[in-house]
Amino acid sequence: MKLYLSSLLLIISISFCASSQELPEEELTKRIYTTKKLKKVPVIDGDISDEAWDVVEWSSDFVQKTPNEGKAPSHQTKFKVIYDEKYLYIAIVAFDEEPELIQQRLTRRDGFAGDRVNVIIDSYHDKRTAFVFTTTAAGVKGEEITTQNGDNWDDSWNPIWYTDAKVNNDGWSTEMKIPFSQLRFGKAKEQIWGFNINRTIFRKQERSLWQRIPNSQSGFISEAGELHGLINLVPQKQLEIQPFTVLQYDSYPKEGNNPYRDGSDFKINGGLDAKIGITNDLTLDLTINPDFGQVEADPGAIALDGFQIFFEEQRPFFVENKNIFDYKFANGRDNLFYSRRIGGSPHRSADLENGEYAKEPINSTILGAAKFSGKTKSGWSIGVLESITSNEYAKIKQVDGETRKQIVEPLTNYFVTRVQKDFNERNSYLGGIFTATNRNLDGDFSELHKAAYTGGIDFRHTWHKRDFYLEGNTIMSHVVGSEEAIENTQLSIARLFQRVDATHVELDPTRTSLTGTGGRIEVGKQGGGNWRYNAGFVWRSPELELNDVGFLRQTDEMIQFSNVRYLWQVPTKTYRDIRFRLEQFSTFDFQGNQNKMQYETQVNVNWINNWWTELGLGHKPLVYGNAYLRGGPRWRFADENFVFLFFGSDRSKKMNFTLGYVTSKAEENANSFARYVFRMNYQPFDAFSMSLNTEFEKTTDKTQYVTTSDLGNQKRYILGKIDNQNWSTTLRLNYSINPNMSIQFYGQPYVARGRYSDFNYVTNSTAASINDRVRMYDVNQISENNDTFSVDENLDAITDYTFDKPDFSYVQFRTNLVARWEYIPGSELFFVWARGGVGYDNPKNSLSKSLRNQIVDRPLEDTFLIKATYRFVR
Repeated sequence: MKLYLSSLLLIISISFCASSQELPEEELTKRIYTTKKLKKVPVIDGDISDEAWDVVEWSSDFVQKTPNEGKAPSHQTKFKVIYDEKYLYIAIVAFDEEPELIQQRLTRRDGFAGDRVNVIIDSYHDKRTAFVFTTTAAGVKGEEITTQNGDNWDDSWNPIWYTDAKVNNDGWSTEMKIPFSQLRFGKAKEQIWGFNINRTIFRKQERSLWQRIPNSQSGFISEAGELHGLINLVPQKQLEIQPFTVLQYDSYPKEGNNPYRDGSDFKINGGLDAKIGITNDLTLDLTINPDFGQVEADPGAIALDGFQIFFEEQRPFFVENKNIFDYKFANGRDNLFYSRRIGGSPHRSADLENGEYAKEPINSTILGAAKFSGKTKSGWSIGVLESITSNEYAKIKQVDGETRKQIVEPLTNYFVTRVQKDFNERNSYLGGIFTATNRNLDGDFSELHKAAYTGGIDFRHTWHKRDFYLEGNTIMSHVVGSEEAIENTQLSIARLFQRVDATHVELDPTRTSLTGTGGRIEVGKQGGGNWRYNAGFVWRSPELELNDVGFLRQTDEMIQFSNVRYLWQVPTKTYRDIRFRLEQFSTFDFQGNQNKMQYETQVNVNWINNWWTELGLGHKPLVYGNAYLRGGPRWRFADENFVFLFFGSDRSKKMNFTLGYVTSKAEENANSFARYVFRMNYQPFDAFSMSLNTEFEKTTDKTQYVTTSDLGNQKRYILGKIDNQNWSTTLRLNYSINPNMSIQFYGQPYVARGRYSDFNYVTNSTAASINDRVRMYDVNQISENNDTFSVDENLDAITDYTFDKPDFSYVQFRTNLVARWEYIPGSELFFVWARGGVGYDNPKNSLSKSLRNQIVDRPLEDTFLIKATYRFVR
């Protein structure tokens, strides 16, 4: 409590010591640059002395965006734009009186490090979407598609274009050559595009813009200047075909007489990716038999609460332009489309007899996938995705030497379509989504849904120069399957219709379908002045189900939320900017029970020396969990307070760090949590960088759920005191030989250990005091033998029930070494070495000993892979 009060006083002091800075509304003139058609073609080498550029005038007068918005930048920038039938050419001069201090940091593509310029082109001129081309002072290129008026930046887009940069006595310069086939625009006599250029002076953490955008102004793409003079452009349809070949060798410890685990495997694979411009606005992406061997493995994680864990998508086909299909309908990670469902692990494992061995697929094979996406001049955004995964079989070696196949995953079709329409001068949109999952069960797989459908409608309206907004969505889901499949859905931890104290839901084992709804409504202020605020409501009905092709963690929930923020945006001698936030939310279930109430306050300070601080605290005066007892009655948690503090050094320095601490503590010492974070980035020279992220978590909970047992006609919900410790370290090393050739290393050990003691059982799950919620077993009631606990509650010398010892120690180690060479634009060679292993150790051991036992002292699995791609472009 002392820490909580001290943090609150510190937040209040920082907020009141900062002077009030209500920023005035400003009317800005829209800047226009008029380009001309070239007479000679410039050489793209970073040297802008080529006379081809003389056909147009320079434009300059950039204005700071940060830290001193509206002021002149430390060093000015100027640019020219010319074009021909197929390309847009851009020359930029970034003046700098101290060229020796220009940060020329080498990274692989999309590294976005060091001094750089970003050319922002809204060729749709929808004032919401733009293509962003970046060149650093080291000549490294990067590209992004930004949507939602600058709120979403997606760097997965990799078009073919050309650039180079040079540092000279006046600063540095760059030239760009962008094919019109990589942009999207409609037919018109003269094209008018949104246009802006951003320059970053890395050592000063300073950004300046050609078209000024005040910090008080909501929106970014909508406030850009304009590019005129593009006359009689003929839309260029994109056609790219990229076949690939993969050679893979796996080495692993031999497993006895298992013929499928003899110590090594070798395979050759091939496939095809393609981009076809149907029109200049709309593109068809295809992949046949895709391979994703070069992507990183998922980080380690343990879920003690039983809910599924969200992992980020890393496969290139699904990552690129993923924003088109995004439909986050509520809060958190919930989404109607979660591409990790496609090609996931089979739902079944092989059913083996004694003495049999099986070769089981790790993932479902994606036979093919197609994406049709784009945005039209009239304001329609369209996305359609279709994918098919094959029947998957386990190959089984029988005792008699014969082999047989056993199906473990059915043929499945996934379909997603997403549309949005802009209107009201691009200040509003109305959209929708539809998804379908259909499985060819063929009389088998009664545990799976035969079909699953979801649909939704969303909208957003802004007014008063986009300062205010109203947005919302509503969705519906419908799943169909056997009685077993729908019963499993009702019994899943996201629903638990069998809950003993629930009157609004009921388990019905005869149902063959389930239909649910969800949605969100929100209103707020996002720009203008210094105040920001919003409030809204979220709901997920108990019957909602999205997890066939979406992601849904929990149902039976209604959430009311509100936020108020105040921004100090004018730098002083002490800070660059400050953000102060107050947040409140409460949660109810559909029976009307209030399950949670939380208050939180937070302050973020960017200091004048580019260091930063983040401090927050919160209070939870009411917390209940419907799912905690896995189908048992509603459970009350103790009231809780939490505090977090993070601070870090100047990110522009070659070495910078972050330190973080999070702590929470419940009343009656029912549970406590502590998390320690250390992050460090170091770039000793321009071509090499490293980062280290170490986290340690310690949780103590006197009432951690263990299992449920039967005692006659009663249920015993067994809990225990857990001492849970998790440790992970992620190391990344990056060496760039040149902008097109790099070597990257990723490594992460992860250890999670849980030790249980002081077992107890639930007596009154909603009592105010922990002493009334549970009853401890005394030493005469419980005994352990061979990792099994036996309970004799009435002390009649007869065991009433047993449960397994829940202690665990899980160890995972993953490394990935990738050498990448883009030998011509769009065509790449990958050389990959992956090493890792997963194991379980004795929970009595320390974390370091468990790591040593499972990783250092035992053989690991190795994968060596060579992947070659070649992109044919028309």
